[in-house]
Amino acid sequence: MTRAVLRGCALAAALTLDAVSLAAQVDYTRAERFLPWNASPLVAGDSVRPNWMVDKTRFWYRNKTGSGAEWVLVDPVRNTRGLLFDNGRLAAAMSVARDTAYDPGRLPFTAFRFTDNERAIEFNANRKRFVCVLATYACTVSDTLPARARFVVSPDSTTEAFVSRYNVWVRPFRRPGDTATARDSTQLTSDGQRDWWYGQGDPRPQQQLRRRPGGRPRLRWSPDSRKIAVMRQDERGVGLMPYISYTSQRPRMFTQPYALPGDSIIPRPSLYVIDVASRQSVPVELPAQPSQLSLGSVSADSAQADSLWTRDSQRLHFTFLTRASKALYLIEAEAATGASRVLARDSAATFVETSPRDPPSWHTTNDGQDVIWWSERDGWAHLYRFGPDGRLKNQITSGAWAVGWVAHVDEKLRQIYFTARGREQDRLLYYAHLYRVNFDGTGLTLITPEDANHEVSFSPDGRFFVDTYSRIERPPVTVLRGAPDGRIIRTLETAEVSRLAALGWTPGEVFTVKARDGVTDIYGVMYRPSDFDSTRRYPIVENIYPGPQVGSVGRWGWSNGAEARAIAELGFIVVRIDHLGTPLRSKAFHDNYYGNFGDNGLPDHVTAIRQLAARYRWIDVDRVGIWGHSGGGFASTDAMLRYPDFYRVAVSSSGNHDNRSYNIYWAEKYQGLLVRDTVRRTDNFAASANQTLAENLRGHLLLMHGDMDDNVHPAMTIQLINALTRANRDYDLIIAPDRPHSLTEPYFIRRRWDYFVRYLAGLEPPRNYEIRRPDGAGAPAAENEPDEDGPDLP
Repeated sequence: MTRAVLRGCALAAALTLDAVSLAAQVDYTRAERFLPWNASPLVAGDSVRPNWMVDKTRFWYRNKTGSGAEWVLVDPVRNTRGLLFDNGRLAAAMSVARDTAYDPGRLPFTAFRFTDNERAIEFNANRKRFVCVLATYACTVSDTLPARARFVVSPDSTTEAFVSRYNVWVRPFRRPGDTATARDSTQLTSDGQRDWWYGQGDPRPQQQLRRRPGGRPRLRWSPDSRKIAVMRQDERGVGLMPYISYTSQRPRMFTQPYALPGDSIIPRPSLYVIDVASRQSVPVELPAQPSQLSLGSVSADSAQADSLWTRDSQRLHFTFLTRASKALYLIEAEAATGASRVLARDSAATFVETSPRDPPSWHTTNDGQDVIWWSERDGWAHLYRFGPDGRLKNQITSGAWAVGWVAHVDEKLRQIYFTARGREQDRLLYYAHLYRVNFDGTGLTLITPEDANHEVSFSPDGRFFVDTYSRIERPPVTVLRGAPDGRIIRTLETAEVSRLAALGWTPGEVFTVKARDGVTDIYGVMYRPSDFDSTRRYPIVENIYPGPQVGSVGRWGWSNGAEARAIAELGFIVVRIDHLGTPLRSKAFHDNYYGNFGDNGLPDHVTAIRQLAARYRWIDVDRVGIWGHSGGGFASTDAMLRYPDFYRVAVSSSGNHDNRSYNIYWAEKYQGLLVRDTVRRTDNFAASANQTLAENLRGHLLLMHGDMDDNVHPAMTIQLINALTRANRDYDLIIAPDRPHSLTEPYFIRRRWDYFVRYLAGLEPPRNYEIRRPDGAGAPAAENEPDEDGPDLP
């Protein structure tokens, strides 16, 4: 008996030593160094976002340096580059005003707004509001700056509009130190109500939970500051979606109007024009009932500063989509009467859009004689020219390549500057280049010749543009160029990645394989660990986001690789693969699995990984894992259920597992209107729901969902685990209390790592390892954040 006990103890000790030895092979500390909040500060000069100033030529940007950041001012006319302000003097002035000490290299703000005719800057720091005069470096400090996004300032800077109690109000523009009261406000509308509001409805449940106000109201001032165009949303009778926060002693319930596929009552947007002086509002006539209405593009750093109003404040131009994105209209309306006419229109049996991954691309000339319209009507994304009567004048571009967006229109020379992909031979077809073309389609010219992906921003006067170009494997270079030929005036920044590379970091590698049809080329990006050994056999993990509005790769330019690069460091080959059904190529390519959500591009992913394993002996195709978030959560679980002999492990977070429970704007666009089969008691969405395949699960599946996710409702994950439970299938589940859709906290990242290390690599992860995010580091940006006037995307 004693010998048996001794043998048992020896075996336990040996197993413990083995576990410790195996755990030592997984270095979470090394992987953590490559997470975005740790990797990004080690790269300098990689992010230049120009902010164009009032004079329409000068601009400023925040530039990352080896020791923090600097703010740069550029004058293209004088060809000068200097600092907008001295960090040391500003830090000293802030320190005096706040009676504390600030580090010049790490000033506690990343954004500000000019005030006093660009002589001072205003920003929040450490829960206080600072106003600093740049000439004297004198700062004043007071209470936190109010949420300025809630107030829309008139072009003449005398009045600001806002929404209160579902109605539109105006008040005198308030500068720092003003003591105006509520009695200074004027109410412009009075019939707004909770479910039929002007400009802004109730904050979303997550905002209510955290006591945060809503975002920018959906209204636009006319250039003469006399009128306001405002969207009005009718949500009367729309079904409510409930959310419960369980973290307080008495759980709290929140709701929001949320239309689902098959609902007969959906939100209905409309547009009104309000005369500020008379307080009279005029409804804009519409030729069809919109499902989504866009008030034009507004961007402070774009030549298309506000595409809604004409310069004379007499007319409006805007777009709207009908239900399921079946038809898209460009409308011109008279501000005085609300009378409207159709300038351009597209429709499709599948869906239409204004540009899937770029800013909406349409332009109306000031004289009203020409309309530039982005369309896929010939099977590829191209530009068309219409007259004021809606008749087609000519197709401007054509060919087997895709236009991205209209970056600038020179109406005097009648030339269009636009981005496009796939036109240059022997280059990665996802890299965007800038081109120039005449209104009549002649004179097509490449403006940015470098073999790389180009991101451009034109000055409002169109004389200059900033061009940041990079490749997947080559960090960005940012240059200032002049129109019309794109000549380089000066190099602004060249990204420096040596400190990141010194840690062993390596960039992603682009690869090409064949799609499921054996003919079509599809592309992806691969990440290897820094200690890669070609004599080893590595498990392969893929990070999927199926779209269809975007693909897994997301951005076809340089990046530090984010979590995909970090997971590779744990001893995996990590891939991101685009597939049939993603955008930026032909319309047919994009439409590939329309009406069949369950496809998710997975047949292409499976065949791609098999081709990579045949190409590289160090890929172990018998150990394949997958993870994804939101739409990727849906797809990664779908992969486990449809290909159980191929995918062994999946981590799926915030997945829209049954799109009958997701919003109409995305679900109906890509699946079509819900059609019920009363005889079979099913519908056209059912076959794509993950819960219908629950009995197929064989491998290891970890599901995560925030219980206050007001984008993808947690009901979809609950319905899935109900089906898995009924099918007697093992699964793991994390319900995150009070968490929103994103789930970007380090805890959820660590649990994802643990799952792959334990079940795919066969090793024991370090117990309760704590991933730390530096103070002040924000959550990594998600690819599916909602835009201001549009719906959420899963």
